[in-house]
Amino acid sequence: MPTPSMEDYLERIYKLIDEKGYARVSDIAEGLEVHPSSVTKMIQKLDKDNYLIYEKYRGLVLTNKGKKMGKRLVDRHQLLESFLTVIGVQDENIYTDVEGIEHHLSWDSITCIETLVEYFRRDPSRLEELRAVRSDLENE
Repeated sequence: MPTPSMEDYLERIYKLIDEKGYARVSDIAEGLEVHPSSVTKMIQKLDKDNYLIYEKYRGLVLTNKGKKMGKRLVDRHQLLESFLTVIGVQDENIYTDVEGIEHHLSWDSITCIETLVEYFRRDPSRLEELRAVRSDLENE
């Protein structure tokens, strides 16, 4: 199981490859706001753990294991953003809040949140009821 730091790297690498077709050390470093040398060390660790294949000066390729985990992490991030949006968290807080909680929830909790988001999506009147309750509580 990857560490939270490994998860951040895998998520970023997966997104870069999805968006650009490749992931360079400099792009990963910029996106995660770390030094390139830190990226190189983590890439070597991810290579050792079979999440990617890294060849110095040639770049990296995610393995099937890395692709599967990267997609799962990106999906988790998007789900948590959706969840916080649904429950009414202000837009300017969502990214920071997701970054703060995503590594601390079990996959069981993620599945439950996914079910709850889907529950509200299937019937928008439920979302209206939730917002009415929130408004009532704020006005007490």
